[in-house]
Amino acid sequence: MSAVSRLYLDHNATAPLRPEAKQALLFALDLTGNASSPHHEGRKARGLIDKAREKVALLCQCQPQDVIFTSGATEANALALSPNLTLSGHNTAPKSFDKLLVMSSEHPSVLAGHGFSSEDTVILPVLPDGRLDREALQDHLEIMKSTGISPLVSIQAANSETGVLQDIASLSLLVHQAGGLLHVDAVQAAGRLPLDAQCAGADMLSLSAHKIGGPHGVGALVIRSGGIHFGKPLLRGGGQEQGRRSGTENVAALHAFGAACVAALESLSAEEIRLSLLRDQLISGLRQIDPDLVVFGEAAARLPNTIYFAPSFIDAQTALMRFDLSGVSLSSGSACSSGKVKDSHVLMAMGVTPALRKKALRLSLGWSSTMEDVTRFCDLFEKEFKQKGGARAA
Repeated sequence: MSAVSRLYLDHNATAPLRPEAKQALLFALDLTGNASSPHHEGRKARGLIDKAREKVALLCQCQPQDVIFTSGATEANALALSPNLTLSGHNTAPKSFDKLLVMSSEHPSVLAGHGFSSEDTVILPVLPDGRLDREALQDHLEIMKSTGISPLVSIQAANSETGVLQDIASLSLLVHQAGGLLHVDAVQAAGRLPLDAQCAGADMLSLSAHKIGGPHGVGALVIRSGGIHFGKPLLRGGGQEQGRRSGTENVAALHAFGAACVAALESLSAEEIRLSLLRDQLISGLRQIDPDLVVFGEAAARLPNTIYFAPSFIDAQTALMRFDLSGVSLSSGSACSSGKVKDSHVLMAMGVTPALRKKALRLSLGWSSTMEDVTRFCDLFEKEFKQKGGARAA
């Protein structure tokens, strides 16, 4: 009798490699050639990169030349959120950006990875449901506009822990009216929602391949507005990526990234519906077992694949260990380098009590998830409930 396969419910940390991406990766690994070389092999490598760029651009509804390939979203965020960035227009001098405004619930690569000083950084509060405090943003923008300060604003399209969506289209109008520029971390929204709608009005987008079923170690910063210049790039050298990001390109990973974008785009509408049904069925099943279960951000619009919740009967540290031993992979929030359970800064920003934060667990579904996965997890959750919480609930 074959062993039961593990149940993977951590797509927001990293999605399993899509078959299309794996096939593209293996194909490109057999090729030889530096994409900067003029010979046949080099031109073939360059061709694969050009095709990958076109596929990423299609996912983001932008021009291929506006896709800057990076090592991932962390680098893309750092490249975008720099005081060296300028914006130039027709017959106008380049404009620099004096202040950075970021949400308190942003990913650590934004909160800790930008290049602005603490004095020039404004941390914007979020509401209890996880949405940006619009009035606070508007107040800061009005003050900056009245004093001639140009703001660079970074707003996450979808939170990696709660799945809460921000109204990027509406918020971008406020930013642009104040003479600002808007960067959006679109890592979790990409491949799950149409980016042209969810990120309408954004001037720059950050992407990560492994969140949509591509390989690790590759991503992109996508420029959706003209006239943006980066001054001193993070990586200088051979002048790759039109001088905006030097370094020999990872051809195989980029080819696989493009394949993952195509696969995600082709199934986007159907997957949004399918994952929403799985998510809602999962919440319903868990609440039938544990009526006191709390779902964070439930009052706001959320990703179709994400559930961030607190069981009534067990803390996250114990739950993660017990579910892992039962063959289930889930998390307590954003993946971190230590692999340890940490107090969620997202829930802290939302005003969630320490007692609930200690119990927070995240389930995130994706292209490989099935209704069987939902049923199986509910069965395991009920087993834990009966063992640890059933006596109190009886």
